[in-house]
This record gives sequence, structure tokens and C-alpha cells, in this order.
Amino acid sequence: MKKKILVRGPVLSQSGYGEQARFALRALRSREDLFDIYVQPTRWGQTGWLWEQNEERQWMDEKITKTAHYTREGGTVDISLQVTIPNEWENLAPVNVGYTAGIESDKVSPAWINKSSQMDRIIVVSNHSKRVFNNTTVSTKDPATGKDVFYENKTPIDSVGYAIRNNTPEEIAGFNPDFNFNFLCVSQWGPRKNFENTIRWWVEEFHDQKLGLILKTSIANNSFIDRTKTEEMLQDILSKYENRKCKVYVLHGDLSESQMTWLYQHEKVKCLVNIAHGEGFGLPMFEAAQNGLPVATVGFSGQLDYLNQKGKEYYTKIDHEMKEINPEAVWDGVLQADSKWAFADQGSYKMQLRKVRKGWKTAKNKAEKLKKIVNEKYTTENMYASFCDSVIKTTEENK
Repeated sequence: MKKKILVRGPVLSQSGYGEQARFALRALRSREDLFDIYVQPTRWGQTGWLWEQNEERQWMDEKITKTAHYTREGGTVDISLQVTIPNEWENLAPVNVGYTAGIESDKVSPAWINKSSQMDRIIVVSNHSKRVFNNTTVSTKDPATGKDVFYENKTPIDSVGYAIRNNTPEEIAGFNPDFNFNFLCVSQWGPRKNFENTIRWWVEEFHDQKLGLILKTSIANNSFIDRTKTEEMLQDILSKYENRKCKVYVLHGDLSESQMTWLYQHEKVKCLVNIAHGEGFGLPMFEAAQNGLPVATVGFSGQLDYLNQKGKEYYTKIDHEMKEINPEAVWDGVLQADSKWAFADQGSYKMQLRKVRKGWKTAKNKAEKLKKIVNEKYTTENMYASFCDSVIKTTEENK
């Protein structure tokens, strides 16, 4: 008999958690012989919603409508799959699965450990997140004895990465960089992404060279107001570097998956750079790897699942130092003030990008080898099966 499963998450959001929620739906949809799927959409911050009208969007809308009617009639489900940060997990069904990107730093908050106890299983997107969950120990005082009491996550936890997506490239109309060698950064503009240093250090290194840096970015969403603010912030940085030969481009707004594929494969785009302090998975780096685009990043967090293969590094490694997270990034109950993440070394960043520039054929050769591995390992069949198996065994363990 099919299990009724409720997927609650930002399935229509243009965000990392939106991508995660849609991956879960695609995986479950591949086994509709096992699952009767219900969908309850949530928002994710100020991010915009999907704009493309396609078969998948129509399918999701049908499931959302079906769920609304079913809920109003008092219908219940067998399993809940909650796609969000652990603070928001609840006991919604006889079996509850928490599905989270996890954490970008080296420690989860006590609130997460507490909420984890309400789940029957946790699924995360990387081995980094799994390790941090399982290695975090929280201490508190026993009010009766005054002694230290230690507790940790006891809920089974699985790591399931994303699947590759085979999109036909679609040209971004009117976009053609002036120079033949361009670096690319695909990232939200925010403290965790270390975005200002990504730009500033790049301009300092290549100010006297005819090279480009392409930024696919936004602050919160794809609105006109957001675009204006993004451009103002960029100009504030670039105004300090007069008479520079290098150019910085901004791609802001809605781009389809096919247009992003075209960008990763563009003959003038030579390397993806990312010096974020930490990633739960790092989807743009994964997409770059799938498309054979060299990646330059730090050796920390979720991206190592696919950039490292069988003990070998298939990326350009930027040195980093582990330090306590930026004060402005502290998020009570999510990002602990005493947790640490990676701070890219400025000198290493510049040196390694210079190395990519001068020895691009070597970097490209390494990227092509990684492309073959990623496309064979992270197939939809493999990743959907891993995800569904995790949900299925949870129901079997809780009969």
C-alpha cells in the first residue's frame, strides 16, 4: 500500500532550500508506486518564487491544490518530510523526516540537537553536514546536581547529495563578455559568501589585465529594487580602483537552468571561483563540475564530497584558516557565535587564480576528469534511489 507523504518546504522558492525541496519531490515522484505525495509550500526569507511555467511546475501546483483540499477535509498522512532548518521541524505525522542542508560551520546549535530528537530520521546534503551533526556535543548543568550533562544527536542521519541535471544550453540574449578569459562567481551577496572580498581581491590581482569577472548574484531576490542595490554596492567597491583594465559584469534576475548551463559551458568562461566561509553542498560548484568548468575554492565544507574523489583533489585549492564566524553572521539558534568556518587567505586566493590564468589547460584537464566522474556517480537514478531508500527504511523501522 502506498504511503501518504507530506512534503513541507519552499518548493516554489528561488533559493538553495527551494532547490533542495524540488530535488526531494523529484526523487519521491520517481517512486509514485510507493508514495502518495502531498505538498505544502512555505516561503524562504525574501527570495522570489519560480517564474517558469513547465510540466514540473504544473505537477507541483496540482499536488498543492490536492493537499489543501485534503487538509481541509481533515486528512492525515503517514510520513512528513520537512525541508527547512531544524529549528522549524515539528511532529506532524507518525513518521517524521527532517531534511536540511545542515550547517556551513563546524558546530550545530543546541536547538538543532534538541529538535533532532523529534525526528525519526535526518537527511542532509553532504558528509560535512553529517559529521558536524554527529560530532557536536552540547553541555548543560543539571539543575538538581549542578554537574555538567552532555548530550548529542541520537537520530539516524543519512547524507544524500544532489543529482546532475541534463539541460540543453540556452543563450543569454545580449551577453557576450569583451575578453576571452573570464572568471565566474555564482552566489548570493551576503556575509557567509565572503562576496565583497571575492570581488575586491580579484580586482586587486587583475586590475592591469584584460580579464573579466562575471557575477551571477542578488542580495535577496530578483526584483528591480534588488538589482539597483546590488549595482550600487558593486560600484562602491569598484570606484576605489581607477584606470583598471579588467571588467566586472553583473547578471541579475531570472535565468533558466538551460541558460545557466550555457553560462557554465561558455567558451569565454574559464573558472568558477568560490571563497564562501562554508557551504552545505555548494550547488553552483557542483553544476560547474558537471559541465567541466574548473573550480577554485577552499578545502572546507560540503563541496569536498564531489571535488575530492578517491583521495584526489580535482579543483584549485585556496588556503584558508578556521576562525570563529563573523559577528554579523551570528544567527541565534542556527549559527553559533562560538562556531568556526573557513576564512580564505588573500594571498593564496590571488596566487591560485593567477595559477589558473597561466596554466588553464592543466586546470581544464583536471575539470574534464572530474566531469566524467560526477556524471557517472551522481545520476538521477543513483541519487533518487538513495533518497527514497532513506525514507523507506525509516518507515520500516517505525512500523
